[in-house]
Amino acid sequence: MRRFLAILLIITVVVFMLFRVADKVNLDVKKDFPFFNTEEYASQYIYVFDRETGAIMYEKNAQSKTFPASLTKIMTTIVALEHIDDLTAIAPIDTETQSEMFSNNAMMAGFNAGESVTYRDLLYGTMLPSGAEAANSLAVHVAGSVENFVQMMNDKAIELGLNSTHYTSPEGLHNKDQYTTASDMGKLLDYALDNEDFKAVFTKETFQTTSTTHHPDGIFLESTVLASLNKEKQNGFKIIGGKSGTTDEAGQCWATLGLVDDREYISIVMGAPLEDISHPDNKQIVDTLKLYKKIKAGEL
Repeated sequence: MRRFLAILLIITVVVFMLFRVADKVNLDVKKDFPFFNTEEYASQYIYVFDRETGAIMYEKNAQSKTFPASLTKIMTTIVALEHIDDLTAIAPIDTETQSEMFSNNAMMAGFNAGESVTYRDLLYGTMLPSGAEAANSLAVHVAGSVENFVQMMNDKAIELGLNSTHYTSPEGLHNKDQYTTASDMGKLLDYALDNEDFKAVFTKETFQTTSTTHHPDGIFLESTVLASLNKEKQNGFKIIGGKSGTTDEAGQCWATLGLVDDREYISIVMGAPLEDISHPDNKQIVDTLKLYKKIKAGEL
C-alpha cells in the first residue's frame, strides 16, 4: 500500500510539473503531449459558432481539408435558389443524370426519370432525403448542364472566400478533387441561412411534393437529420435544421442549426469514423448533441 501511494504521489507531481512547464513555455498540453489528450469527440473536423456574434465556441482541425459528401448539397441548394425566379415552375427530372445517379448507388429522393416536378420539389428533394437525382436536375435546369452548374458552385465558393473548397459535382459523390473544411462549411451555411427560402428548406422536417402522373399523391420527404433526433435528448437546446453526408471516404458528417436560449448556433462535424456504411454507428449525432449540451451548460 505504501509503495502504491508513493508511486501515485510521484505521478501526481510529474503531471503537475508538466502542466506548469507547458504553461511557462506556452505549449498546448493536448497538442504537444498527446498521451494527455482526453478528446471526447469522434469527429475529426469540428467547427461550432454563435451566428449572432460570430464567436467560435469550439473547433478541431477546422481548417484541414476533408471530403464533404452530401454536405455538398448545401452549396447546390443556395446556388440554385439564387438563380430561380419561380419556385412553382415545372422542372422535370433529368433522365440522363437520374440514370447516372441510380447506377452509382447514390441517395435518391424517389422521383422518376422525366417526372414533371417543380423547382420547389427539387429543392426539398435535394436537402431533406439528400436526393442526388434532384440535385442534378436542379443543376441541369439552372445552368444548362452539370458542368456549368459546378462552375457556378466554385465561383460562389471564391466569392464567399471559401479558399479551401472545391467542387466537382452537385450531389457530393466522392471525388478526390471535391473537398472543403469544417470552417468553410460553417461560413457557407451561415451565408445560406440568410436566404429565407434556403432556411425554410433547411429547417423543414417533412415535405409532400406536388401531384404528378407518376406520383398522384406526391412523395413524402423527410429530413435525414431531424428524423434521426430524439427530442427528449435535446434538453435545453433544439436542433431546428440540418444536412447529413456520408461516404466511406468522408465518414459521417452533419451540418446543423440549433437554438440555445433563443440564440442560433451552427455546428459542423465531419469525418466521424465509419466502419460499415450499411450499419453506421451515428457518432456524428453523438458529437453534435454533446456540443449543444456544452453550449447550454456554458462549457464551450
